[in-house]
Amino acid sequence: MTASSAPAWPPGFAIHERSVGPDRELIEAFRGVPSSIVSDCLGRCVGAVGLESFHGDRSLALCGIALTVRVRPGDNLMIHKALTLAQPGDVLVVDGSGDVSHALVGGLMRLAALARGVAGVVVDGAIRDVVEWAQGELPVFARGHSHRGPTKDGPGEINVAVSCAGLTVAPGDLVLGDADGVVAVSPARLPQLLEDARTKLAYEEVQQRQHLASRTDPVLRARDDERVDAMLRARGCPV
Repeated sequence: MTASSAPAWPPGFAIHERSVGPDRELIEAFRGVPSSIVSDCLGRCVGAVGLESFHGDRSLALCGIALTVRVRPGDNLMIHKALTLAQPGDVLVVDGSGDVSHALVGGLMRLAALARGVAGVVVDGAIRDVVEWAQGELPVFARGHSHRGPTKDGPGEINVAVSCAGLTVAPGDLVLGDADGVVAVSPARLPQLLEDARTKLAYEEVQQRQHLASRTDPVLRARDDERVDAMLRARGCPV
């Protein structure tokens, strides 16, 4: 859409074209990769902070493409519009400025999201109808919950870069969420990240086997003791 043909949105309102996300095969390759592994591979300095899962089953994980929304705190008009634009596999990522005085999404919107095949909801704000969200099916992460409903006046923007609980999310990013938290990754970084994550998972599987075996093997326990002491010596600590 050219600048001359773009609609004249009122101040604070805008709906942008969707960004092209990663291909479906790459998305599926990340399904089941823990958020902690992704965080480690990205330097342990990315990810949302302070979000809580409300979907009941903590084994339920989120994996999909970011459909981003920025709203005025306590107003969900543009979230409703985003739901009408959602495609199967999208993750609704809402920048509500961390305000928890009024809920931005509730049980009816949960059903609307399920009907459209939405893969999950991440809200830097509050939700309500917690019992309904706890039925599962749809992963949801939020700052908190409130019985107070939202206004529907706007403004808001769809498909823009947002800040969600300290996590920068661009439309089209891959969003992963599980019991440990939520991370988002740009499509350009995914091929290398997938290799790094697989390497990290393989390493941790070896470590798990060794720790289990060390229960009955003093040699393995001594080897682990020396590994820790070596790290301390490298930092000038006498051990």
